[in-house]
Amino acid sequence: MPSRKTVTRASSSFWMKSLRHLLVLSSLWCLISGYSDKDRAHDLMSRYPLIDGHNDLALKLRILHSNRLSQIDLHNVSKISTDINRLQAGHVQAQMFAVYVLCGAQEKDAVRLTLEQIDVIRRMCTEYQDFELVTSAHELKNSALKHKIACLISVEGGHSIDSSLPALRMYYQLGVRSMALTHTCNTPWAESSSKLYNVYQRQNNSLTDFGKAVVEEMNRLGMIVDLSHTSWDTALATIKHSKAPVIFSHSSSFSICNHNRNVPDWLLQDLKKKRGLIMVNLHSNFISCRTEANISHVADHFDHIKKVIGAESIGIGGDFEGAVSFPQGLEDVSKYPALIQELLQRKWTENELADVLRRNFLRVFEEVERVRDQLSMKRPSEAQISLEEVKNPCRLVLRPPDLRSPSNQSPFSRAQQGPKGLLMLPIVVLLSSLLMTE
Repeated sequence: MPSRKTVTRASSSFWMKSLRHLLVLSSLWCLISGYSDKDRAHDLMSRYPLIDGHNDLALKLRILHSNRLSQIDLHNVSKISTDINRLQAGHVQAQMFAVYVLCGAQEKDAVRLTLEQIDVIRRMCTEYQDFELVTSAHELKNSALKHKIACLISVEGGHSIDSSLPALRMYYQLGVRSMALTHTCNTPWAESSSKLYNVYQRQNNSLTDFGKAVVEEMNRLGMIVDLSHTSWDTALATIKHSKAPVIFSHSSSFSICNHNRNVPDWLLQDLKKKRGLIMVNLHSNFISCRTEANISHVADHFDHIKKVIGAESIGIGGDFEGAVSFPQGLEDVSKYPALIQELLQRKWTENELADVLRRNFLRVFEEVERVRDQLSMKRPSEAQISLEEVKNPCRLVLRPPDLRSPSNQSPFSRAQQGPKGLLMLPIVVLLSSLLMTE
């Protein structure tokens, strides 16, 4: 009579053989039925549709159409990479739409321009039934059940708040749920990765006291802190100071492409400790460090970041409409399934890809809201930045004018004095000539 150990070993061997047979049969079935990796990618994305961290459609609407939505149909728009039909084809269920204004507007009309860009995104996402404006993780998940494309509003660049926490709070009231601390210029309180603009240069002060107050107020509001475009020092200081997870909404791996917009491995480690998220950018210059790239180059970034910090810290932030060149095969938002197909072929599991596509972002968003709820008893911050730090000639100090001072006379009243002075000149000349003749 065989021993129990022998029976157990035989049973185990039987099940291992059966499992191998099932795998072989499954592979044969896929071949026979034509169920390819392409089909797997589309099937996976239909179950876990993408939450994309960054898209500059609003910028293109301003450049090409002066924000006149009445002149276009967003289902099908030429000269750009994003419209409703292509978002649906690419299984994009939620899109973080960027509110971006040029750094040249800093110290000028950045707040007005920001409000106009918020307005066009709000209009776009409420006037089209395929879109739905969402402001919470709960609404984001519900929009998927209603088969809507959820719109999240993100301000791209801290210069948009003009160093004003009340302005930040008003953006939140309008639906903004994320803000990048900088764009390609420093602000008076945070440092950019770019040296394009020679403004607000500081030594060893990457996140000032007011910058920390901005991060704290974003935590209190439940607004996601975005570190794409910040310097590495500012990113590290923010990760350490923030109570909530942070994101890089559209950045890639510095180890694969050594562009200053990408994130080095040591900073990725700190991001993981904060339970944050890096959403891989598809811009060719950030992917291959050249103007040309392909899907394989993009997948190399995913593989490397997964090796360093795991799939649970990765998302996708395409940067369509903001960048000028994209990898071959990823030219517009409809092509996202090709990227997922490539990752499946590289042995990424469906569970890992479900995280990358949406679950990681939802986790971060929910944790940001959880921190907000923990801080619900904290009053709005009244921190203010000094005029010396801002150095903005356009800032008006609100106080009653000194009516006795000539400098406080209106331009109109001063202009009226001009012609009188000019009329006196010929009279003086005439009197002088009469005196000379006497």
